[in-house]
Amino acid sequence: VCAKATEDASLQYSFEVTGGDFATAGDSSSRIKKILQQIAADPEVVRRVAIACYEAEMNVVIHAHKGTMTLNAWPHRIRIVVQDEGPGIEDIERAMQPGFSTAPDAIRELGFGAGMGLPNMKNCSSGMEIESTRGVGTTVRMEFDNA
Repeated sequence: VCAKATEDASLQYSFEVTGGDFATAGDSSSRIKKILQQIAADPEVVRRVAIACYEAEMNVVIHAHKGTMTLNAWPHRIRIVVQDEGPGIEDIERAMQPGFSTAPDAIRELGFGAGMGLPNMKNCSSGMEIESTRGVGTTVRMEFDNA
């Protein structure tokens, strides 16, 4: 965990996420939720950030080798950036369709990989951008208005 204040954000934390590590999957999302509760972010915004972060974290655990989840918080805005090193997303538009999944059967048997991660992330956030390079990795940026 790395915490610091920057000129750009009033609060910044970064968390490492390990691909394939289902034992700790969800830990970073839970920590972000607790931080937002501690700074008295709007409870509805905290709920939406927690859901989006969990979905993003699970995508890293399922699909990538490793990744970083970064929280930037300002008094009225929250940004989550998730960067991973993995196969990348071949067709982002298709990946955004509810129910589309590239998760292997073994992951689906664990109850994950239903193809709702990216759509849920988009629905929970005020805005979302995805950049992906095949064979390199994916970066997802999500913004949340904290009124």
